[in-house]
Order: sequence, then structure tokens, then C-alpha cells
Amino acid sequence: MDRPALRRQLDAALFSPLALVVAPAGAGKTVLITQWTQSRPQLAVAWFDLASADRAVGAFARRLCAGIAAVAPRFSPPEPPAVTARARLGEPFLVDLAERLADAGELVLVFDDLDHLAKTAVLTDLWRLIDLLPPNAHAVFSSRVDLNLGWSRHRLEHDLVEIRQRELAFDDETTGKVLSAIAGREIAPATAAAVTAQTEGWAAGVQLTALRLRFADDPDRVVDELTDTDQLVMNYLRVEVLDGLRPERRNALMRLAVLDEVSAGLAEAVAAVAGGDDFLTRLERDSLFLVRVPGRPGWFRFHRLFRDLLIYRLRATRAADEDEALEAAADWFLAGGDVDTAVEYLLRARRWARAMDVILRIGPDPYEDVRIAKIIQWLSLVPPDVRASRPDAELLLAIANTMGGHAISAVDALQRLVADRGLSVGRRQIALAYLGAEVQFSSHPEVFVGIADEAVALLTAHPATEPPDLMGLTSRPLLELISRVSAGRARLMLGRIDEAREQFAAALSPAAFAHARHRVHALGALALAEALSGLLGDASDHANEALDLAREVGPHGHPAPADAHLARALVCIQRGEAGAGAASLAVAVSAAASDNRTQLLWLAHAASQVIHPHVQPDSVHAVGPPPPLVRQTLTSLALRDARMRGQPAAPVPQAGEWSAVAFEEVAGLVAAGRAPLARERLAELRARGVQPHPIAPIEVDALTAWLCLAEGHRMAAREHLESALQHAQDDRLSRPFLRVGPALLELLDEVPTGRSEFGRAIAERLRSQGSPRSERLVDDLTPRELELIGYLPTRYTIADIAERCFLSTNTIKTHLAHIYRKLGVASRDAAIERATELGLFETSEDSRVV
Repeated sequence: MDRPALRRQLDAALFSPLALVVAPAGAGKTVLITQWTQSRPQLAVAWFDLASADRAVGAFARRLCAGIAAVAPRFSPPEPPAVTARARLGEPFLVDLAERLADAGELVLVFDDLDHLAKTAVLTDLWRLIDLLPPNAHAVFSSRVDLNLGWSRHRLEHDLVEIRQRELAFDDETTGKVLSAIAGREIAPATAAAVTAQTEGWAAGVQLTALRLRFADDPDRVVDELTDTDQLVMNYLRVEVLDGLRPERRNALMRLAVLDEVSAGLAEAVAAVAGGDDFLTRLERDSLFLVRVPGRPGWFRFHRLFRDLLIYRLRATRAADEDEALEAAADWFLAGGDVDTAVEYLLRARRWARAMDVILRIGPDPYEDVRIAKIIQWLSLVPPDVRASRPDAELLLAIANTMGGHAISAVDALQRLVADRGLSVGRRQIALAYLGAEVQFSSHPEVFVGIADEAVALLTAHPATEPPDLMGLTSRPLLELISRVSAGRARLMLGRIDEAREQFAAALSPAAFAHARHRVHALGALALAEALSGLLGDASDHANEALDLAREVGPHGHPAPADAHLARALVCIQRGEAGAGAASLAVAVSAAASDNRTQLLWLAHAASQVIHPHVQPDSVHAVGPPPPLVRQTLTSLALRDARMRGQPAAPVPQAGEWSAVAFEEVAGLVAAGRAPLARERLAELRARGVQPHPIAPIEVDALTAWLCLAEGHRMAAREHLESALQHAQDDRLSRPFLRVGPALLELLDEVPTGRSEFGRAIAERLRSQGSPRSERLVDDLTPRELELIGYLPTRYTIADIAERCFLSTNTIKTHLAHIYRKLGVASRDAAIERATELGLFETSEDSRVV
């Protein structure tokens, strides 16, 4: 029945971002919205019938974009979001989507059965999308339950359109029309009023009553026998509908009820009906609760309540048919190439062996992130004892958990596999390689050094062994790359930087080119080691190569480039341009946090302490104890801070070899006026060997120059300083000199390289260390504002900054307004100048293009 008054209410939604339709099952929500959209043929309507499968972020994002594109030709879909452990569409994707909707013309987005997404991050993201919608786009939320998303603000700001059960409930007149239309006879007003009273105007109850009236000789007796809605439905299914159907039709309905959606061909395969089209047409004509699926011609679904009751009856009378029907559906989808839906039905049918067979045959997928999330979901549904009988299934689940950032689950499974003495060599190679890869999620790299080395050794010892192919993630070249990178990561976090660099370089063999995303990881890790070694030119080149490759193979926000972004931040720090590295550091933190990469988060935490000293970062949340490399860095920063305040720590030797802490031990002795002891300690450390990477001998020479100056040996001081500058200038490596501090200023003008552009830049930075600054102003800036200041000298637009910080453009504008106010300026250029005066970042040309 057409309901013009309710349609007019929905018309008001065209002047508001959102209309809300909330009512129980069978209240007529979908019918009303369908009638309204049909009455507005000029509108493009993208209709989404939601299901529990839409909780999968990647698949939902693609379905959302495809649905809009199908009705709005001018709409250009954005890149899908990266699928991460947080399972969010993400602010950058939502902002981009909303901006693209502005060009799509007048558009309505209908989200039906939204309660399927209750208490999910996807629902939160859809609610956020409403705030971002352009004026030409509108949304309709339809749900069985009130989702408590905080409607009050929309009521006040946007005149929220709300239609609930009380509006949808039939009045006597509407009930009479529905009863007469379905029953095929004129129904007296008194009978209609009685039905309205007994069903409280519930649309499905009225419809079910009408179906009973169709076959009743005495309509008044039918009404007298009505008790309540539940009893009505149960009586109808048990006595009046199912028992009244021909047995073959009843059985077919019960088998089809196990399907989420049904087409003619699927009905023929599952229910063995002849002429699927005619069968479904008759069901629809007979009002047997069959609903057309919007946007999918030829596809139908049962009304949810009717479907539930059909399944209940099936399980009570023909239990074995349910699994048979599900398996038949899986066969039909497999024949059509729809592997994902086939697996879903096999799992629901508890055909575990067949489901695992299909899953293990899945090859490489261009949407690897989405596929990985599904693999985890599917294999987790298989009972553990059944899955344990298939090592390949256990391996694939562990690999998927590793790639999804679920480290604990992955480690447990991989350790069990490695401990299995019956495991074949090829499968052991896989298990060891991916177990070693768990180092990036751990604060204890010492645990994984031996595992990664064993993985490399096993691959080397059995060059002819071909591991089983699991989704294209277990080829020999890829396992070798993963094992080498893992061995390097473990060594890097233990402070064995030269060894780490060798492992990363070995991982980048020609065969690694076939695995682009893993090559991004390897290039970024190599860049990290090079940045820490002082090979800043090489680090920049490899970081840029990794980021260029990442743009080719994955959407923005994917976690793979985290190493490369962090390497770029470290290059800035090493060049004395710490503030300019804030932008890259922020992106690195977001990427590393998306899949819980503990190692990188700890390294980023240490970097943030250099960029923003004395400010506790609110965006870096590393768990567990810091790994040795980070622990050394944080200790050295604390020692230097005390030294620069004139309170050098007591000379208690902590380092057994040259390191950041050893540097500060010697520097603290020099600062305390204990030059003889400093020279003795320095000689002891040098006798134990200094790592061959460039930064260590430069640090030793710079520190020795200061020591010689303190001892009155000025000529020797100049020689050591000139040697350090000569070795540092090609890479513009400034940090060793800045760590020594302003004491080197008086020597810089006395050596040739100190008078070069490189030397003058160091001198300027050293003078800024000794000059008073407005600490009050820095303290007034929040950590987020300090992070955003790092973007000011770059060429990034506000939209670029918003994307990299996972914020909206309006939020960025608000933060910038606060920054300008606190700096006392009115423009971006003035803010850059003022921030430079405060030493918040450097203004060299290189710092502007990071």
C-alpha cells in the first residue's frame, strides 16, 4: 500500500544529510523506503542490504564504492583503505569518498539492516561519513534497533528525519486495504480494526493475518483466535502456511531458507526445482515473504523473520537437509568461480575438509589485504583439532595472522609447527621463515636471532626443496627475503647495525623483485640501518625507492612503507634538521601502529624524543620493554640532557663497546672536568673496536676534538675535528657534532671544513643550542601541534597533511589556527620563520622537500 504521508516525511531528507528509519522486523521499513525511492525517479539511489559479512572492512569498502559507481556515472571511486588490525575505513578514505561524492549528482545512499553492523568500527565510520557528506548526497539508515549513535546533534543541527514504529504502524484504514488486497475479498471495517488492535499495526502481522484470511471461511473467527504476534506467526507457519503447502514446495522453501540470497539457478541447484524463474515468481506473487535484492536483478532474499522460522522448521523435521543444501550452494558458486561465497557455505555446512581444500588452492590475489582478513576468518572457524590434521592450513592461518598483525596467535601456531618432528623440510622452511618474521612485533629481538638464522640455514642447506605454495606467499625467493630481513631486524634492534645492514642488502637479491610489497619492507629496513650508520645518501635513496614502489603496489596508508618513512625521519635527525622529520615520523607511526609493529614504534618513540625533547608523545604507543637499541638511545638522551643542564651523571661505565651510551659516558667526564679519566675511558672503548660504519669514527673524532681542547691540545683538537668534518660532509651528517654541543664552536672557524657551507650550518645549529629560547611557548604547543609544525616547511597542501595524519581537512585547519595564534603570526610563511627562531625545525632547502 502506498503511504504518501510517510513518503513526504522522507522527502524532507533531501534537505538533510540523514534520515533514520528504526523499527522491529516486519514493520515495513524496506517497503516504505523502496516506495519513496521509486517516487523520486530523478534520484540516483545506491542501496546496500547489509549483512554480517560487511564487517570485513576491505570487502565493504569495495562494495560501497561499486554500489555508488553503478548508479552515479560521474562518481570516481577512491582507493580502498588498507586493511589493518584496527579494522577501520579510516579518516583519509572517508574524506576522499565524501569529496568525490560532491561530483556524483543528486544521490541517496540507503543502508538497510544496519543493525548487522552494531558495535563495529564500520558503523562508527559510516556515522562519521554522514558528517562529511556534501549537500548533494543524503543517507538513509534503516535498522531493527536503535544504534545509539548520538542522534541529538543531528536533530539540532540538521533537522534529522526520524521514522519509527509508531509512524510505520498501520492504522485501521491501511490495515483494511492490506487485508482486502492479499485476502482477495472485501474485509469489513470492524474486522480490520480488530486486526489492527491485535497486531498493534505490525505490518508483518497484518500480512500474515491476511494470508490466513485468504483461505478462511469465517474471517471473524480468524480474528477471534488471534492472541499475540509471536503466536500468530508460529501458528501461521506450523498450521496454516507450511502444512498447507504442497510437500515439494514446502521442502524447497525450507532448503532455500538456508541461503542468504537466491537466484533461479541457485534455487534449481539447491532445492531441485524445475524452472527456477517461474518458481521464484510464484513465491513473490503469493506473498511468501520473498524480497527482491536491490541492484541485483534476478536475485531475491526471504524476509528475515520468515527465513528464521523456515530454518527452525527445517532443523526440527529434516535436519540433514540443511548441510546438504549448504554444500549444494557451495558447489553452485564454485562452478561459477565465486570461491569466497563457496567457502562461506562450506564452512556453514561444516564440510571442513572441503573448505580447507578450496582455501588452500587460492592463489595470489591483487587485493591481498582483503584476502588475508578472510583467510583468518575462515580458518579460525575450522575446529582446531580438524585444522591440526592439515599442516598447510595451520601454516596459512599463521601466515595470515602474521600479515594481519596478530602476533600472539601466529607465534603460538608457528612454534607448534616447528616443534613437530614429522613436519616436512619445505613446511619447516615456511614455519621458520614466518616465525622469524614475528621479530617486528616483539620487544625481545634476542629471541628471534637464532630462529631467523636457522631459517636462512635451512633454506641454504636444501636448495632443491620446493615448499608448498600457499597463496603465493611461500616461494623460495620470498622465504629467503623474509628470513634475511628478519635476521636483519633482530640484529638492528640489538644494536648490531653493520650486521643488520649486511642481512638487508643480501635480502634484496634479483629474485626479490618478484615480491614488491616485501621488497618495500626490505628497502625500508635497509634505509633504517643506513640512516643509523650515517650513510644518509644511501638511506635517502633506498627510502625513496621503497616509497615509490609502495605507491605502485598498494593504497596509501598500507603499513609496508613504515620503515621507509621512519628512515626519512632519522635522516633528518642525523642531518640536524630534526623538526623537518616530524612529518615523516607521523606517517611512520600511523603505518606501524596499524599492524602493531612494536619494534618500529619503539624506534619512533626514540626519534620523537629527539624531535620534540621534553614533550611526552601522545601518538606513539609501543608496548613491552624497549629493545636494546632503543634502550641505549633513550639512556643516551637522558645523559645528554643532564650534561647540557650542567649536571653530568656520575661516571659509572655502562657500555662494553662503542655506542650512544659510551659516547655520553666520555662526554660526561669531559663536561665534569675529568679529562684524564675521559681519555682513559675513550682509549678503553677504542681498544675494544669501533664498528666500521661511518658514524662511529666520526663520533669518536668529534668527541676526541673536544677532549683535546679541554686538555689544552688545540692543534690535536683541530686535526680530529677536521677529520670528523671531512668524513661527515658528503652525507651532511651533523648529529655527532650537535651531540657534543656548543663547546666545538670555537674550533670550527679554525679548520678548513668548518668554514664551508656544511661547517657554517653546524655552527648555526650549535649556537642555537646555547641561545635562550621561549620554553614557555614550546610547552604551550600540544604534541599534535608540534607534529604538525613539522609539515609547515614542506610543499604539502592542507589536504596532503590531512591524509598523512589521518585527520579531516577541517581538523587540520583548526590545529593550524591554534598554532598561528600561539606563535603570534598570521600566515604559514610567518609561522615557519617564527618556528625557526624557536629552533623547532631547520629551514635548509632540503628540509622543505621531505
